[in-house]
Amino acid sequence: MKGDSRHLNEEEGASGGEECVIVNGNCSDQSSDTKDAPSPPVLEAICTESASTPESRGRRSSSRLSKREVSNLLSYTQDLAGDGEAEDGDGSDILLMPKLTRETKETRSPSESPAVRTRNNNSTSSLERQRASPRITRGRQGRHRVQEYPVEFPATRSRRRRASSSASTPWSSPASYRSIDLTEEEGTPQRSSTPSTDWSQESMDTTQLDGESKDGDSPEYQDDKEFGIGDLVWGKIKGFSWWPAMVVSWKATSKRQAMPGMRWVQWFGDGKFSEVSADKLMALGLFSQHFNLPTFNKLVSYRKAMYHTLEKARVRAGKTFPSSPGDSLEDKLKPMLEWAHGGFKPTGIEGLKPNNKQPVVNKSKVHRADSRNLEPRKHENKGRRRTTNDSAASESYPPPKRLKTNSYGGKDRGEDDESRERMASDVTNNKVNLEDRCLSCGRKNPVSFHPLFEGGLCQSCRDRFLELFYMYDEDGYQSYCTVCCEGRELLLCSNTSCCRCFCVECLEVLVGTGTAEDAKLQEPWSCYMCLPQRCHGVLRRRKDWNVRLQDFFTTDPDLEEFEPPKLYPAIPAARRRPIRVLSLFDGIATGYLVLKELGIKVEKYVASEVCTESIAVGTVKHEGQIKYVNDVRKITKKNIDEWGPFDLVIGGSPCNDLSNVNPARKGLYEGTGRLFFEFYHLLNYTRPKEGDNRPFFWMFENVVAMKVNDKKDISRFLACNPVMIDAIKVSAAHRARYFWGNLPGMNRPVIASKNDKLELQDCLEFSRTAKLKKVQTITTKSNSIRQGKNQLLPVVMNGKDDILWCTELERIFGFPAHYTDVSNMGRGARQKLLGRSWSVPVIRHLFAPLKDYFACE
Repeated sequence: MKGDSRHLNEEEGASGGEECVIVNGNCSDQSSDTKDAPSPPVLEAICTESASTPESRGRRSSSRLSKREVSNLLSYTQDLAGDGEAEDGDGSDILLMPKLTRETKETRSPSESPAVRTRNNNSTSSLERQRASPRITRGRQGRHRVQEYPVEFPATRSRRRRASSSASTPWSSPASYRSIDLTEEEGTPQRSSTPSTDWSQESMDTTQLDGESKDGDSPEYQDDKEFGIGDLVWGKIKGFSWWPAMVVSWKATSKRQAMPGMRWVQWFGDGKFSEVSADKLMALGLFSQHFNLPTFNKLVSYRKAMYHTLEKARVRAGKTFPSSPGDSLEDKLKPMLEWAHGGFKPTGIEGLKPNNKQPVVNKSKVHRADSRNLEPRKHENKGRRRTTNDSAASESYPPPKRLKTNSYGGKDRGEDDESRERMASDVTNNKVNLEDRCLSCGRKNPVSFHPLFEGGLCQSCRDRFLELFYMYDEDGYQSYCTVCCEGRELLLCSNTSCCRCFCVECLEVLVGTGTAEDAKLQEPWSCYMCLPQRCHGVLRRRKDWNVRLQDFFTTDPDLEEFEPPKLYPAIPAARRRPIRVLSLFDGIATGYLVLKELGIKVEKYVASEVCTESIAVGTVKHEGQIKYVNDVRKITKKNIDEWGPFDLVIGGSPCNDLSNVNPARKGLYEGTGRLFFEFYHLLNYTRPKEGDNRPFFWMFENVVAMKVNDKKDISRFLACNPVMIDAIKVSAAHRARYFWGNLPGMNRPVIASKNDKLELQDCLEFSRTAKLKKVQTITTKSNSIRQGKNQLLPVVMNGKDDILWCTELERIFGFPAHYTDVSNMGRGARQKLLGRSWSVPVIRHLFAPLKDYFACE
């Protein structure tokens, strides 16, 4: 997919002349109003002073940069047309010091076993900006279990200067807040059908450590600035509303220490970390001055963040509110907001300070420091922090990876497991048919089948499966469990060619008690999709799972039924003429290349593209045969009439704000998501006039990992349902995409041709050996080339592991060797172009029927 870009608006009230650059969102259109701006928690920021000192750029004070830093800085060149391949979740940039990287958000100490990944909500999106930034890491933990209690650590705090909140500050009554309707996004306030900002409840309230230092450790943040570890604050990033967060230790982030005058904060709402200037933080006690009512009414993520923030504050202050089991999020928020706007009485701002009286825990954490020691720990005073020995060894080894939790935890998940336990018992005793129960939650009367295992899926689980199944982390593994698309703690298959992971809950309930612990001790461990045996407890793999999986994504019973597209009879060879094409978000001219490879004569090829490097590739490689018209938003009906008529309209709008991988996504109707409507209205401009029966075809492409409602809306506008095609069938890499259109035979089986390079070895240069047959989805991020849970390089040359060369990447995507070798572009820039492109064999499969309609060479 190709991208578009816009600049962020300046935000009023920025202090100290500082500049904050958003660096990790997949959204290429980040402009917004200052008061109704989207949330910063899902976006990293580099907050820099206007002075150009090394410290102000977030680097170490030395004026010299290491080779590693230089290479990392160069790899972050801004790509105005980039969407960062957000949908795959594989999109993380080059590792930063010590590993500052969703999109592998993970590091591994040498003592870690790679068999387990514990989930942390600190996934990032893939927006690429010009400056290097700390990136969120995510990954697997060690093996010692810890008690499941909320986390609270003693705080190390600098002296405060700002005034406390005034109870007399004017504020709107909760009665003026918009009624919260969560029916489309989630069934209950604690449960969501998407991996959106609800991740934070687990992160901030259960698994996230407050990050406070242990006695004996050197205190942090001794720079005479206010706000210490554990303080609840409002944080500010330029272009975005004030957002609640908590100051944490750098050790909680598995990154480097904060620069002087900076603070590591973890945002409520999605639990991500950012390094923010202390001058951009305000005490949470100043609630009325920073609470943004328009944003509260507009963004569900903001309302969730408010709930999690005030719940944390309530616990600290010892405040209780009357509630009943049926209360909605709105009902819970109203008394909390009244309390906050009233000055947090009776304790006031002092009651919001952290304390050290609560037991320490990381829920579902497994400590891997010594895989032989499996004794549960009664207390883990350092929480997610490294031990003293770990800290001492940090010069040699990267920090251990953090816990990842998601929104589908807590009480609801426990109830589901109880229901599934009853289901498993009934199935074992032949009391019920497995197909009559939801395999994910155990409910009766499922609405659909589970595509991989015997059993069904209820409505909410099916929607979650549709949205999250093709969502991948940077290590190439699925972001969620293969069975339930949930899971706090995931076990990764050791088969390098497998991308599946299974959660501990599913193993314990469906396979058998103790299975998860046994699996953690196995290395290598093969998952239940790879083992020859089909049945494991009540987890029974389908014989035809590969066919069922395709049907699951293409035959959705809830999708609206549309009239079949108009069928055009094939044109006799003598009457065929060259094709005329309009390509929107063209990228590196994949459409033109495929048409030429198919031998179809192209009369004109008009392409809209804003990335200069992509334009350079298309211009040079196709010798000026493509007419570029720049920004799609500037194309008018008059332009279409001048350039047309067209026989084929193709395009794939940026996926940044549609992909579930991007926690900051704005959906179909905001940000870059709105660019779909540019395709829609230009498609309508190009349609033949009434009475013109000439063949007219179109195709629109986007990610599979999008919200169900966005998919339905796109289908409603385009008046057809999509087909899902994974490039793994015709290439050496995974790449699942939705395609809407009226091309003949779009839903026919995808069959590889004799010239398709189906294995990695077929794509390599001479004397290089592939370590595996297929690779995971390759994105704009360099880490997406590393394979498996051990993050192995996929190629061996002269006895040494090596990355994929640019020519090899081009062959994997189906391009000719050196196709992107223009304009002195480096390896990183070339991979970014390829990571946003279409798979040539897939487009060839879709375009092949056009040979019956247009003249061929």
